Amino acid sequence: MNTVQASRPQLAARFGHNTFVIRSETPLAEDQMRRAAPSIFAEGKHGSRSERYTYIPTIEVLRGLRQEGFEPFMAAQSKSRIEGKTEFTKHMIRMRHVGQVNTRPEANEIILINSHDGASSYQMLAGMFRFVCCNGLVVGDVSNDIRIPHKGNIRDDVIEGAFKVLENFEMMEASTDSMKALTLHAEEQRAFAIAALALRYGERGEGEPPAPVTADQLIEARRPEDFGASLWTTFQRVQENALKGGQPGRGAKGRRLHTRPVASIDRSVSLNRALWVLAEEMGKLKA
Repeated sequence: MNTVQASRPQLAARFGHNTFVIRSETPLAEDQMRRAAPSIFAEGKHGSRSERYTYIPTIEVLRGLRQEGFEPFMAAQSKSRIEGKTEFTKHMIRMRHVGQVNTRPEANEIILINSHDGASSYQMLAGMFRFVCCNGLVVGDVSNDIRIPHKGNIRDDVIEGAFKVLENFEMMEASTDSMKALTLHAEEQRAFAIAALALRYGERGEGEPPAPVTADQLIEARRPEDFGASLWTTFQRVQENALKGGQPGRGAKGRRLHTRPVASIDRSVSLNRALWVLAEEMGKLKA
């Protein structure tokens, strides 16, 4: 994710190639979110939606969540190449509940994903924000998702879903503590990185060009806080390098390049979650 300076929000030009994002150390105001993610404030549904599609703007749901103690700290929105559709595209808001706003070194987050063009139902996921690298994780697997279709009492259903996600945080913290307590040997760290490399760049068959970076590069630390041999620090290094990009590598024809960040909300969520599951499974094998 983007770097945060002091307590001021910093607007990043791109989350990926077609996504804008804003993140702050303090709760975001509506005018700040509007600049980065205007589809949160869409005044109607996209023209492709039928009469059965219940339109409730995300901002109304967010205002209801704020009344229940949830505050937004990050907002992102996908762009669209289709003229006039960007105002309705998929967007993501990461929120923290009162009492967990300034916890260190990690803060639990609830992730709300929605769109007004039919690309997404209201979706609630559990997440975690790591302050030292300003990096947001997505935790759990697909079975932990809460999805709310665009029909019925959406606002109240989303608020209820947010509290259900809160109930999962205790289990999530137990998994985190277990990862921090497990030490990985060098070959185990590399095995984790090899699996993550395949998740990020796909399986490479015989005769196909290699991935632009190596497994050893994925486990490189970007800061002193990430040194260590625990499953947790290994996971954090790999997750940040895989999603944030910026590492020197080689293209399919040998050209020098720097790896790109993961370019979409969907891909970020799916890869984030796959890495979390990989870390949990590695923990089970070690335990």
